[in-house]
Amino acid sequence: MTYQEYLDGKPAIVTAALTGGIQGKETHPGLPETPDEIAAAAAACEDAGAAIVHLHARRENGERAFSTERFQAVTDAVRDATDDVVVQHSTGGTAAPAALRAEPLRTDPAPEMASLDMGPMNRGRRLTSENTRDTIDGLHGEMRDRGIKPELEVFNNGHLNESFRILDDLDDPPYLNLVFGPGTLTPPSPANLQRLVDQLPDGAEFNVLGFGRHQLPLTTQSLLLGGHVRVGLEDNSYYADGDRATNERLVARAVRVAEELGRPVATPDEARELLGL
Repeated sequence: MTYQEYLDGKPAIVTAALTGGIQGKETHPGLPETPDEIAAAAAACEDAGAAIVHLHARRENGERAFSTERFQAVTDAVRDATDDVVVQHSTGGTAAPAALRAEPLRTDPAPEMASLDMGPMNRGRRLTSENTRDTIDGLHGEMRDRGIKPELEVFNNGHLNESFRILDDLDDPPYLNLVFGPGTLTPPSPANLQRLVDQLPDGAEFNVLGFGRHQLPLTTQSLLLGGHVRVGLEDNSYYADGDRATNERLVARAVRVAEELGRPVATPDEARELLGL
């Protein structure tokens, strides 16, 4: 996508990342963890304008789960509670074995989309995700076999290089999520976002994720550059300083900003058309 496409009013896709796999209710009491809580958040976000919901599953104690059974419970609840939202499952974010990380791909029906981490990442002092090429290729192969659209998670410029390695094996258009934040993530700045966008191949679609207080400025810049946006409690617990967010408030603000900038917000079916689902 390009600045000209922004000027032409190309629809913007809003993704809601509802819960994540690290923080829990001790961080934000309103963070959804159970299938019913996640489904209610998904329905509220769809009503607010989100076309895609990015899903994680949790165990009964609130810890992250990868099992097909847990993801099945979440995705069944979400599909029952929503009208037509695009379901995207997470396969990344921890040092779990690759075989376990593939389990979210095996629900019935399969998710329309899934995240695919494109390289190693450190978060905090003890959390790491290796994401070797064998892991990436194995997850990508299963996504391809099951007809699942991968969202390539680009945590830094090296991960963009890894994305280029598999672009020829992807159905058009490739979809990349550009991630900004602390640690091994791309340092959040307008200049760094512009540099990454300038390196994308023609025809690629891109999404932007900024952690914490970087969410609003970087997703706004993405809209100006013709990209898409991801918001939600997985990435940002606050609407403003001292004001705890909800998923639907963050979605509603993203929708309002997009429309003020002249970008109509994509419906789920328009998102499917844009991404070739």
